[in-house]
Amino acid sequence: MSINKNEMMSPDEKFNAIANLREKLEDNFIALGELLSDIKRSKLYRFKGYETFKEFVEAEYQLSGSLASKLAVTYDLYIEEMDVDESSMKEIGFERLQLIKPMVQKADWDIRDEWLQKAADTPTNELRSEIKELKKQEKDENPDLKKVFVDQYLEKMITWFNCPKSELNYKLALYFQDADLDDVKKLVKEKQRAFEQETQMNKE
Repeated sequence: MSINKNEMMSPDEKFNAIANLREKLEDNFIALGELLSDIKRSKLYRFKGYETFKEFVEAEYQLSGSLASKLAVTYDLYIEEMDVDESSMKEIGFERLQLIKPMVQKADWDIRDEWLQKAADTPTNELRSEIKELKKQEKDENPDLKKVFVDQYLEKMITWFNCPKSELNYKLALYFQDADLDDVKKLVKEKQRAFEQETQMNKE
């Protein structure tokens, strides 16, 4: 489905097209993504009386909001931004395009092309395993220092109070219930700023 044809369609024609394409999602994910992207971007769902895109797709087509957004983003990324031809996208398939999307979104153009070729040449299970291993390696090499700090704090507090995490939350709630929240907020901001500055300096 070309963009020009899409633009010429009336709102009702677009709504009906989604219903028809929904029946064979894997075969029609490009055309479906184009329509959903257009409706989401132009807020055309309001034409049907819905406040959000998520409400619209879930009520009208029994399509989860997350899947509808994935379809729209897939079209926006590979067709609109990268200008990948439709035949190549269909050859790779929706599932493998989803697998490589996080890698493609943050990559330079030459690396993007490599990922597209890899997705075209690699079986789905093998591709999934390779990406999982890459993400694990990246996480090990670049740990989320905020998460590390939180985990260390929780371990320390759970050990100190000798209680499970759920009980710790209860004890912290008791501690904070009568605290001056303005003072707490001010203190947290100061400590957060100091933590992030130190983290940045260590990276440099």
